[in-house]
Amino acid sequence: MELSTEAAWYVIHTRPKCEHLAAGMMQGLSGVEAYCPRIKFQRNTRRGKVWFTEALFPSYFFARFVPATSIRAVKHSQNVLRIVGFGDTMSPVPDMVIQAIREEMDDQVVKEVQVNVKVGDVVELTEGPMRGLKGIVNSVLTGEERVKILLEFLGRERLVEVKTTQVLTEHMPRAVVAGRELDHSAS
Repeated sequence: MELSTEAAWYVIHTRPKCEHLAAGMMQGLSGVEAYCPRIKFQRNTRRGKVWFTEALFPSYFFARFVPATSIRAVKHSQNVLRIVGFGDTMSPVPDMVIQAIREEMDDQVVKEVQVNVKVGDVVELTEGPMRGLKGIVNSVLTGEERVKILLEFLGRERLVEVKTTQVLTEHMPRAVVAGRELDHSAS
C-alpha cells in the first residue's frame, strides 16, 4: 500500500467515550493535528438537571497528518481502534468538511447547546406524586419556565402545569448543533 506524502484530514475511530482522550494524546504527536468537536448540554434526569459533555460524533474524531510519516504513531496511539477507510485504503476528509463543522460549532471545541421543550414533545415527569408518568407538552408558558402537559391518569386525560426542570425530554443535543431537530424514532 502506497502512503500519501500530503497532509490530509482522516476520521479516527476510538474506543467508546474515549474520543477526547485519544485526540489529546494525538495532539502531542509531532506533525499531527487533532480535532474532536464536543457538545455540552444540560439534561433533566431523575436526579435533577445534570450537565453532560459528549463528542459530537461518538467514538470518532478527526486528525490531520501525513500518512507516509505519521501513520504508525496515529494507528498505535492510545484508545485508537483504526483509521476509517474502505478496505485497505484510508479515506481523506476534504478540508471544506472540517471547516463546515468548525463553523457549525462556532469555532469552539466544546459548544454549549440548549435542548428546549417544545409543544408536542413526549416528556416524563421526574418529580412529585406523578413521577414516571409520560405525557405530551400541550403548551409552553412564556417567561415562567413552565409547561402544560396532557397526561392520561386514572383513565382520564388531564392538563397538568409543571416546571420545565421537572420533565425529562428525549431531544437529541447533536441535532440542536446542526440547527435541526431529528425524529427520535428514526435513530
